[in-house]
Amino acid sequence: MHHAHTRIKDYLKKQFKLEYSQIETLLPGLLHALAQHMENMQKALSSGDLEQLGKAGHTMKGALLNLGLKECAEIAYEIELKSRAAEDSTDFNHLVVSLQEQLAEYLTD
Repeated sequence: MHHAHTRIKDYLKKQFKLEYSQIETLLPGLLHALAQHMENMQKALSSGDLEQLGKAGHTMKGALLNLGLKECAEIAYEIELKSRAAEDSTDFNHLVVSLQEQLAEYLTD
């Protein structure tokens, strides 16, 4: 079993009192949604749309917290806050790449 997925499964079982059979059914959809959110964030970044980047950061933060991925959620929250504040000095590319790298182990089989 994929170690990163085990971490998420254990969190979902503990936090939401789900059975592993329920989690096995839910997890592919949750991970697919997470990948879609990451893609939306990358699109917003590449188009330079800070408003959309902030929204994507907010969405990612919630999805990540629901999966127990607090460290990743903190990066998404930083992206959300700094893009909404339109902080020109922020290296958004670095933040998005950092988040993508941390999520890579969760989004691959």
